Amino acid sequence: MTVNLLAKIPLFSDLPVEELDRLVAALDVKEMQAGEILFREGDPGEHLYVVVDGELDVLMGEGKPDELLLNVLRSGEYLGEMSLIVPGGHRTASVRARGPVVLLSMSRTQFMDITKRYPALSSSMMRVLSQRLDATNTQTFHNLTEKNRQLQIAYDELKAAQAQLIEKERLERELQVAAEIQISILPDSLPKVKGYDFGARILPARQVGGDFYDVFELDGNRIGVLIGDVADKGVPSALFMARAHALIMAEADIGLTPGEVMGLVNRHVTRLQKSTQFVTVLYGILDRRAREFTYARAGHEPPLVLSADGNVERIPYSPGMAIGLWDAITLDERTITLPSGSTLLLFTDGMTDCRDPNGEAFGLERIKQTLCRFTNLTAQQVCDELLDTLKHYQNGSKQDDDVTLVAMHVE
Repeated sequence: MTVNLLAKIPLFSDLPVEELDRLVAALDVKEMQAGEILFREGDPGEHLYVVVDGELDVLMGEGKPDELLLNVLRSGEYLGEMSLIVPGGHRTASVRARGPVVLLSMSRTQFMDITKRYPALSSSMMRVLSQRLDATNTQTFHNLTEKNRQLQIAYDELKAAQAQLIEKERLERELQVAAEIQISILPDSLPKVKGYDFGARILPARQVGGDFYDVFELDGNRIGVLIGDVADKGVPSALFMARAHALIMAEADIGLTPGEVMGLVNRHVTRLQKSTQFVTVLYGILDRRAREFTYARAGHEPPLVLSADGNVERIPYSPGMAIGLWDAITLDERTITLPSGSTLLLFTDGMTDCRDPNGEAFGLERIKQTLCRFTNLTAQQVCDELLDTLKHYQNGSKQDDDVTLVAMHVE
């Protein structure tokens, strides 16, 4: 049986049976236990081993966290033949017994002695070296091919990532331009008129949003006040917001009532609109001399009034439709008188819907409870304090909607 094992080794396959018998008799027998190391990577190579019984693990990085199993050698297989052929070589891997193992061991001295008796072994040696070289070249070619394939994949992924980065930067630049355009639509400053002061703040949920506001003089006695909220966020809502604002301002300039302006704007939007977007709006006209505010509300939040004594009331309202839903629109139209010392607050539903880290909405009652403390503040201070209170309540939680405030204080 052992002779048959040696005959399977290419280096000795041409030897006569009687020489194999003598060789087997001269070889050392080595027994190993499970987990025992035969040799380690980097050790000098001096022996060839033939597995008679058991199994050996061939390892890279033996004993390390990244230990890699290269091969399992079983009965009839051999290892270390290059150590007989190439003196001074070192082991390229470690070998460890899986369980009990029996090996035959041949030293270089034994190999050289048998080579002297059988010069034909030199031919076998050259054949083995040639086969090993061919195998090495083939493996090297496959390794290079695989590395080239992996490099090509990495290069393609890098190109794709670079393209995505360029596209992302382009979109960010376009968003920045869109944000600048949107900001330019909003008023740079609010009117300064005797007996009144105005304030406003806007906090988009994204780089661009769908909320808008405006305060503008119509003539020497009348001031237009506008707030709106497109039912969406991001670039689509910003585009719709710009259209809605432009339409409202165009109709407001020709001296119509708030209700007439809303009706005409709704007619334009529903005629032009080819999507499901809509906008809630409150547009009103302040009569400075009469201290009356006449407004039309198209589905927007009803305004709040803070009186001089700190009482906060929500103005009574009737149902109203948002602009852009139907050709025929129902509006909530009212005229209110603003007493001296009072403050009118217009806001979008982002204010009420904003949530704390626990998911609880800020809500209308908190707006009223906060607003009642601001009787001695200007309109701009009211907006600033309300927004600061909201941010503190939010406490870092995600903002889901734009927040816009417009205030008007009567002296």
